[in-house]
Amino acid sequence: MGSPAPPVPMDRVTEALLRVRGEDPQDQEALVGRILGYIHVVLPDPPVSRRATLRAFLPNDGVDRVSALPYALLRDIVSRLPDKDAARTAVLATRWRELWRRAPLVLVDSHFLAPAAASASTGEVARTEARRVTANVSRVLAAHPGPFRCVHLTCSYLGEFPSLLARWLQTLAVKGVQDLVLVNRPFPLALELPTALFGMRALTRLYLGLFKFPDTAGLPRTVNFPNLRELGLCSVVIFSKDMDFVLTRSPALEILCIQASLLTERLRIISRSLRCVQVVVATDLDILLAYAPHLERLIVWSVMAKERSNMRIKIAPAPALSIFGYLEPEFHTLEVGNTVIKAETRASPTTMVPTVKILGLRVRFGIGDDVKLLPAFLRCFPAVERLHIESKKTAEPTGKLNLEFWKEAGAIECIQSHIKLMMFHNFHGDQSELSFLQFILENAPMLTKLVIVYPKRTFTSVTEANSKLEPLFSAKWASTCCSLLLTEGAYAEGEEPLELQSFKRGSNFSVRDPFAFIVRV
Repeated sequence: MGSPAPPVPMDRVTEALLRVRGEDPQDQEALVGRILGYIHVVLPDPPVSRRATLRAFLPNDGVDRVSALPYALLRDIVSRLPDKDAARTAVLATRWRELWRRAPLVLVDSHFLAPAAASASTGEVARTEARRVTANVSRVLAAHPGPFRCVHLTCSYLGEFPSLLARWLQTLAVKGVQDLVLVNRPFPLALELPTALFGMRALTRLYLGLFKFPDTAGLPRTVNFPNLRELGLCSVVIFSKDMDFVLTRSPALEILCIQASLLTERLRIISRSLRCVQVVVATDLDILLAYAPHLERLIVWSVMAKERSNMRIKIAPAPALSIFGYLEPEFHTLEVGNTVIKAETRASPTTMVPTVKILGLRVRFGIGDDVKLLPAFLRCFPAVERLHIESKKTAEPTGKLNLEFWKEAGAIECIQSHIKLMMFHNFHGDQSELSFLQFILENAPMLTKLVIVYPKRTFTSVTEANSKLEPLFSAKWASTCCSLLLTEGAYAEGEEPLELQSFKRGSNFSVRDPFAFIVRV
């Protein structure tokens, strides 16, 4: 995991301010470097690559058949090349001279990095290289008349040029940029985006990283993003009112991705067009699904609670919602309609979301209060066919619950009538985990596959891992055609967050089950 270029070394003013606060500037630089790495995992890949190769076997007659292709096809070819290679096609032949200027441009600033620049993390070398990349971007933006098919800016340096970003955004707006990825290469960290952002009416996809979102108060009613279909906000400082503004003014938005919500206390989802909402590293964020008739996926990959552990997830009627997770009893308060779901809540039509087919839950099986909520949560989703459970280990277990608890919990419709697949992630072999698994096996007649995944290096051998499952084979399984697969995960516990392996799967509608990332099921 990493980014094309590390953060530019901080300026002396920022360094002095950190020292006054008693913080180590080197620690801060290392932290920002890690944040950049996480952001670049989430970002969509550029549509062109410098590593790609093009080969052709030419005939011996010397005839230039490529140049004889239709003009529209040549224009499309040039638009799919890295920017420097596209510009170089002007020397091929007379017909190619104006193609670069007339083809929709793809601009990726990491292509301007010198080979050794990506490792230059300190000193004037990094600043000089970043300034050079920034100057190259300015030249390309000025030289090409547009339109810009995709602009991917993650390595430029804007801290020393406060007015440059506004000029770039104005140029991109005028020249019709469609796909924009814009990440601040700090420092400064909270660089505010210019309001020129709101002039980009041709945008279909926008990803922003490490910026402060502009204040939307006072903007005219005519401001909107009429064509925006995908929006990603990565470590962006944005207030709830400004998030509301963006959702209201994006009538075609289908995909919303939020990584590390900053200052956003509430995400209120009101949209006729949204199909997928993904959140990763949500910090004290309430998610209120108020009105989204076409929303199919609501995915919270991970949370990070700072002050409270009752982040609210409220689900109003959601007729298209089919994938939901990860719901965590440790952090989340689930509200369906106007009912807060508690351990003693009885199932009723007003507390159910019958459209959900794929459900993810993250549970501390060593904490009794977490486990007691699990039956109530499962009753809210009576039609679940694929259940994903991630077991969270806790340093101080309290109130481990055995098989008797599950027998007394009563009927759970999704287990008794619908679940066909269950994947149990982060299996440690604890008795509380085994009790839950045994309950599933004894009460799920439709179950065809149980996949149990243990973290790398959890057990000393496969034999030891298999021995942990012996109690399950002495149980009476409700399904006569269920298979059990025990497999080791690719990472040790805490080594690689789940969301980093799966985030891009979440908004890929061709992936049926974004939670099934380990084995094909």
